[in-house]
Amino acid sequence: MAVKWTGGHFSPVLCLNASQEGLVASGAEGGDLMVWGEDGTPLGHTRFQGADDVTSVLFAPSCPTKLYASHGETISILDVRSLKGSLDDFHANEEEINCVSLNETENLLASADDSGTIKILDLENKKVSRSLKRHSNICSSVAFRPQRPQSLVSCGLDMQVMLWNLQKARPLWITNLQEDETEEMEDPQSPGQLLNPALAHSVSVASCGNIFSCGAEDGKIRIFRVMGVKCEQELGFKGHTLGVSHVCFLPESYLLLTGGNDGKIMLWDVSSEVEKKQKSPIKHTHKKKTKRAAYTKQGGNTHASAAGEDEDGKILPKLSIEHGEKVNWLLSTKIKGYQNILVADQTNCISVYPLKEF
Repeated sequence: MAVKWTGGHFSPVLCLNASQEGLVASGAEGGDLMVWGEDGTPLGHTRFQGADDVTSVLFAPSCPTKLYASHGETISILDVRSLKGSLDDFHANEEEINCVSLNETENLLASADDSGTIKILDLENKKVSRSLKRHSNICSSVAFRPQRPQSLVSCGLDMQVMLWNLQKARPLWITNLQEDETEEMEDPQSPGQLLNPALAHSVSVASCGNIFSCGAEDGKIRIFRVMGVKCEQELGFKGHTLGVSHVCFLPESYLLLTGGNDGKIMLWDVSSEVEKKQKSPIKHTHKKKTKRAAYTKQGGNTHASAAGEDEDGKILPKLSIEHGEKVNWLLSTKIKGYQNILVADQTNCISVYPLKEF
């Protein structure tokens, strides 16, 4: 089995984040928030009044003791050295917040909620500076773009992905994942998958700021490139047999972690595809099939393969983990010098898988 961090939560863990100092924060159903040491030792706990689910946690990079947490319609700022009370509380959103994102200059915080609204909080002046309303259903995920503190991407259960610039109240670019789908069926073995609508659950932006990923209910992972005031889909491939619940680019790379409702965790290397599309639109049809070598790790059923494509041009995962539980959140962070995957799922534990082979 995977290494489990236990003894903190009593209900399913919903979200994770790590500080640059190696601390890990986790939020759970019922208002519980925990801070852990890098060895999995519980260091602190608090339960927010009202017992609303803690849906998103975020450390401030420049101040690793400062932690943002969303619960219900509230964003709280806490000092992890003393979690008993919050330093500040903001009630910007009118419905439950699903995701928060901090821009690179750390002066703006975006919060996406169930009404489809994204509120932009000016942290210096402690007030809402923008209210972005275009999603017609729940806005499930929002992410500021690295190196571009006025730009962000969002996705929602309206099946739409949007690019925003905060100098404008309207999105620069919108795509509907369902409308943009082609008629071709990629995986004839799972025809039922076509019935699943492309409700968008999660976005993640790579460190370069121009490439981002979106995971959706149709099991597909889509890679987009920002090109000025619009985006183009670079890549779209079936990653999971059920909905993709979370996507997460590893820092300073095009390695992408994905987790699904099928209980699987995948690591994909999309660098060759992204670079190939950047240089030339020519499709390479002759690809050597990659043999997958299975091996046993601490995590149980784990398979590794060289990243690439099979002879049909289908992208293969670099790593596949049969986690066995629906994934709520994925986090890649260094623990004792080695990269690890931390997983929040429907249990009250955090699972840890080492990535040192990669």
